[in-house]
Amino acid sequence: MQNISKLDPIDRQILEKLQANAKITNSQLAQEIGLSPAPTLERVRKLENAGLIKSYHAQVDTEKLGLGVGIFILISLSSHKKNQIKSFVEKINNIPEVIECHHITGSGDFLLKVLTHNISSYQELILEKLVDIEEIGNMQSMVILSTYKDSKVMPIL
Repeated sequence: MQNISKLDPIDRQILEKLQANAKITNSQLAQEIGLSPAPTLERVRKLENAGLIKSYHAQVDTEKLGLGVGIFILISLSSHKKNQIKSFVEKINNIPEVIECHHITGSGDFLLKVLTHNISSYQELILEKLVDIEEIGNMQSMVILSTYKDSKVMPIL
């Protein structure tokens, strides 16, 4: 995989532009970075092949989808054995409401981000799915009241 320090200014521009608008046409991208379309496309392909561009996604409006409640859940496991961690992660990956799962340091072991329709559906998620995961020792929920920044654009420094 290519090292970020080896990116030239054009590659950095391409990454910034594609993060801001993945639907940009190659010819528009070429115009914005000051290259012709063929070398621009070649550079994008190289960034993809190097694994710097992993995929392209549509950002959806969660509230319009009826997913108006976001919750962070701090999870502490009952054991830190490798097989317990692996089992927990496999179970979490099968719960669609869990949109992020981070192995962390500090007062907990994992931080989950969950989206649900409402508090009742969150309660159902806890009672029907999370309490059945025997690896969980403790959970602490934090309901998101407001989000002031939710950038999907990674800083290309």
